[in-house]
Amino acid sequence: MEVRIVSTPSAGTDNEPVHCYVAIELSKSSWIVGFQTPLTNKTSQYQVKACDASALLELIERVRTRVARELRRPIEVMSCYEAGYDGFWLHRVLKAHGIHNHVLDPASLQVNRRARRAKTDRIDADRMVRALIRYLRGEPEACSVVRVPSVEQEDARRLHRERRRLIAERVQHVNRIKGLCATQGIYHYAPLRKDRLARLDDLRTGDGRALPTRLKAEIARELKRLEVLLEMIATVETERDVILTSAASTHLNAGKIKMLAKLKAIGPEFATTLVGEVFYREFANRRKLGSYVGLGSSPFCSGPVDRDQGISKAGNPTARSMMIELAWTWLRYQPGP
Repeated sequence: MEVRIVSTPSAGTDNEPVHCYVAIELSKSSWIVGFQTPLTNKTSQYQVKACDASALLELIERVRTRVARELRRPIEVMSCYEAGYDGFWLHRVLKAHGIHNHVLDPASLQVNRRARRAKTDRIDADRMVRALIRYLRGEPEACSVVRVPSVEQEDARRLHRERRRLIAERVQHVNRIKGLCATQGIYHYAPLRKDRLARLDDLRTGDGRALPTRLKAEIARELKRLEVLLEMIATVETERDVILTSAASTHLNAGKIKMLAKLKAIGPEFATTLVGEVFYREFANRRKLGSYVGLGSSPFCSGPVDRDQGISKAGNPTARSMMIELAWTWLRYQPGP
């Protein structure tokens, strides 16, 4: 007679926790939550309302309790979601409830390279949970995990990032005004001059006529928007300069910014941006620093082809552009050895 021996986990004999993997596909309407548990190799998927962290935590606890009851062993939950529109608030909620969460870089996840591939939230959730399992098993090429800043570090970046957005918006309005003037043969009008509104009445088209009524009104409205932007930029720059001049600044990285600003060719904007984007964290070596800002090399070597494609540009774009500008400024103001 054949005897089959079935091993079952015994209660209280093994206290080593078992991992339960969770992937959360975020969207504005609903969240798809995928579970990979030791009970099955198939990814179980559920749906919860978007931005409902309480419902998500209840779902995770319900699945964890069921798995722990079946295996009679403690369960450790490992979760992940892609970095994007929702920021890091969900990461902090999950960490506060004892869940080991990982924020994944979406560009690092491997996808099918066919021209037409199926893409749904459920497929993405399954892909994320399997990438998380591979990453935790020690496969670094499976995905890249984002370093989540603290609330204070994230808030300290607001100043220079807001100024960068305002400057870009200012350029758009200036180009729009110059474009409207160019349609009438006017190329000498400077919207950033202080007498821009007074000079608007004196403008004449290329054939000697005054500006049409509706065109003049549109340019006047654009100038009003521009003036509001200039006031905002001045306010942000004043707050930025206070970090260097005030001894009682409450900025998180005020000490580093002041030390960096002492170097020649580095002003308040360079100092606040570099500290906020790069020097708020530590790097093990120069290669990791170069990789973070996207200045690492990109070799292409296959068979007889061996060439360098230039820098990778895969890092922080703000820090990279600022460091390139700083290099040119350094050559200008410190040309000697």
